[in-house]
Amino acid sequence: MLKRKATAQWNGTGQDGKGTLSAPGGVLSSTPYTFGARFNQEAPGTNPEELLAAAHAGCFTMAVAFSLQQQGFVARDLHTDAVVVLDKTATGMSITGVRLTLSGSAEGVSAEAFRQVAEAAKANCIISRALSVPIELEIV
Repeated sequence: MLKRKATAQWNGTGQDGKGTLSAPGGVLSSTPYTFGARFNQEAPGTNPEELLAAAHAGCFTMAVAFSLQQQGFVARDLHTDAVVVLDKTATGMSITGVRLTLSGSAEGVSAEAFRQVAEAAKANCIISRALSVPIELEIV
């Protein structure tokens, strides 16, 4: 069993306070996050939804690479944009979906086989399986 850890620290009210996020890997080391960074794209810092998008992009892209490898191919310059959609719902703000946009290739793989690999990765990557929202995939 693998376990991954991160910590959050917060001071102040929900709207006017501020906090930091840290994780043992070092990428998050007292990384600031605030209400403004969460709901105003101009504010500095990160937010949980942005981190979820980064995690999903990374997980999905690795899953595509592993699947290609299992079929005897090597991924070439895979690039995924992940957009976590946050909307106001009857119960408050909610993540209502994720949009993944993938570009890249692998030598010798047809466009249809590449699409099949990507669709399987979308359905089966660890982060996708943890989410209970619709996930869209576009391959460009």
